Amino acid sequence: MEYRKPKHQEEDEEAAVGGDAVESLRGKAHSLNTVATLGGGTAVDPSKWKRKSIVTLALTVLTSSQAILIVWSKRAGKYEYSVTTANFMVETLKCALSVAALSRIWRNEGVTEDNRLSTTLDEVIVYPIPAALYLVKNLLQYYIFAYVDAPGYQILKNLNIISTGVLYRIILKKKLSEIQWAAFILLCAGCTTAQLNSNSDHVLQTPFQGWMMAIVMALLSGFAGVYTEAIIKKRPSRNINVQNFWLYVFGMVFNVIAIVVQDFDAVMNKGFFHGYSIITVLMILNHALSGIAVSMVMKYADNIVKVYSTSVAMLLTAVVSVFLFGFNLSLAFFLGSIVVSVSVYLHSAGKLR
Repeated sequence: MEYRKPKHQEEDEEAAVGGDAVESLRGKAHSLNTVATLGGGTAVDPSKWKRKSIVTLALTVLTSSQAILIVWSKRAGKYEYSVTTANFMVETLKCALSVAALSRIWRNEGVTEDNRLSTTLDEVIVYPIPAALYLVKNLLQYYIFAYVDAPGYQILKNLNIISTGVLYRIILKKKLSEIQWAAFILLCAGCTTAQLNSNSDHVLQTPFQGWMMAIVMALLSGFAGVYTEAIIKKRPSRNINVQNFWLYVFGMVFNVIAIVVQDFDAVMNKGFFHGYSIITVLMILNHALSGIAVSMVMKYADNIVKVYSTSVAMLLTAVVSVFLFGFNLSLAFFLGSIVVSVSVYLHSAGKLR
């Protein structure tokens, strides 16, 4: 007579066997993960990699096309539109994008102490200073193209790394590494090399006025950036879109003042959007999205991505300018671009140490 185990005993044994099988599979999976880690690092999340790639590509395209669109928007060497109104539209668009982002957050998470727009006077009163600095810097950005071309602007724009680093040391009391100081020296050498002119009696392609405007822009950008970072980090739990909103609101206010002081008669007689073209609209959209893209890089990617985007954008701007504006891609500019790219990378690497 065949012996059969009780039904409950069979079920217990099958469960035990199943459990052993699951544990075995888990062990194999853990071993595979371990081998993958030992063989070449951590596992890559495809969705994060895709998002990081999209952000990198977007920032590179926006950065490289920024100077090109400004130069392209000129007619017969001058701006037919009012640069103050264009700057006002940039601030308005960025403010609208911040409100749109906040509206989405309010729908998903509700209104909280950290994401509400209502605030105190003590919190808001600090934003006029960086807003005023950014106003002057952004207006200078249009007028500097009377002295430099689009590729030269992309090179000289990196001087704000030096001003930012020095102001970090003075204002935020952050110690700079030896690598970062070496990167500053390389950056100056790269900017100078890229501007060398072998086809003229002038040593540098950019005249003295252009260099002075670039240095002033670098100082304004560096001080505004450091000051804004200090404001943001003073209350880290505060939603970044709320902080951006108040910064852009004051930016709009100061741009209205600039319109009244500089272009009031032209705006009243010819209209607010006089001289605007499709290129002008694309330029305004580019400036607004560039600010958003930098924020996305800091949130979804890292500082190295910004470095790579800046370096590729310099060369991409130069190549496109060859076809659009007849730019002469000289050996000095190419070597200077490489030196600047290396210096930007070293500065970033020194920051991560």
